[in-house]
Amino acid sequence: MSVTGVPGERGEVRERPFGFWRRSYAMVVKEFIQLRRDRVSFAMIVLIPVMQLLLFGYAINTTPRHLPTAVLLQEDSDLGRSILKALENTSYFDFVRQVHDAAELDDLLLSGKVLFAVEIPRGFERAVRRGDYPALLVAADATDPIAASSALSSLGMIVQTALQHDLFTGDPPQMPFEIRAHARYNPAASSRLNIVPGLVGTILTMTMLIFTALSVTREVERGTMESLLSMPIKPVEVMFGKIVPYVLVGFIQAALILGIGVFLFGVPVLGSLTMLALLSTLFITTNLSIGYTFSTIVQNQLQAMQLSMMFFLPSILLSGFMFPFAGMPVWAQYVGEGLPLTHYLRIVRAIMLKGSSLQNLQYDTIALFGLMLLAMTIAVTRFRRTLD
Repeated sequence: MSVTGVPGERGEVRERPFGFWRRSYAMVVKEFIQLRRDRVSFAMIVLIPVMQLLLFGYAINTTPRHLPTAVLLQEDSDLGRSILKALENTSYFDFVRQVHDAAELDDLLLSGKVLFAVEIPRGFERAVRRGDYPALLVAADATDPIAASSALSSLGMIVQTALQHDLFTGDPPQMPFEIRAHARYNPAASSRLNIVPGLVGTILTMTMLIFTALSVTREVERGTMESLLSMPIKPVEVMFGKIVPYVLVGFIQAALILGIGVFLFGVPVLGSLTMLALLSTLFITTNLSIGYTFSTIVQNQLQAMQLSMMFFLPSILLSGFMFPFAGMPVWAQYVGEGLPLTHYLRIVRAIMLKGSSLQNLQYDTIALFGLMLLAMTIAVTRFRRTLD
């Protein structure tokens, strides 16, 4: 007798009433039960739209303000202070450092600690009073043209509006000094120079996370984990054995992307290739360690993929790859500082476009190294519990 029907008068099986709807209902209930048991998938359904809404609504800002600025004030005059106050009142510039020489100003721009540098030369006010039309220098880090363009474009109008009642003479009024704005490292504001180095870190983040996030779960699903656990091998040795091959894979990927960027898109490499290779290896190892940690948390490859995507989404939104990092609120910047991609983007752009040295990149290098050690420690601890 069929389970889906009843025998008829001549022995044929007739469909039970509403059999289609009962079977469909049973499948719906079964899927809801399975979804409830798969907590990672259920979390993805809830968290991804909430995360996207919060990040796009609160953290993303394409017209950043309060950009970190350094000032070299070579004379302490009323006019100099008035100009700085006028710039600060615009909310575009936030003066965080006052330096004593031009070399220190250049070092701050190279290290990425400030995005703008304002220099008021000695004898500036006297030259203005004499009508010599002196120059005020504003240098901008244009490796991220979106962050710099809005402030630079409104620079002249801002100062002109703020000081027109005190200094401007003539009919029509004219500004008694010149503002020389220099967009350094990317004077043409080419998006290629910003995007291509960022793609190196973005692609490596996605591929390295997925590769290693699937490593341990693949062993479990294929049934080879039992053989691995029966061997006299330590958790840290398993981790290094899983990570090292993908370091080479990631290095090949990085070299391929950089090669295409240099020869096809004309992106320069002004800094040391050796240093770029070493720090790229550190970044690759950090992402592999995080992916390996994910593989010790989840139970199957689907969950590993989902967890990797949940980490990848804030990485591309809060790292400064798609939107200016300086334009995000403080809480979002703190979150971004905990992402390896944030530090690597600064490193790769600084080496390629600025020619920065390791001394200029100490903070981001130490941050990457610390994130790598933290991820490795968690991964080894989690895997040891799996062994027990």
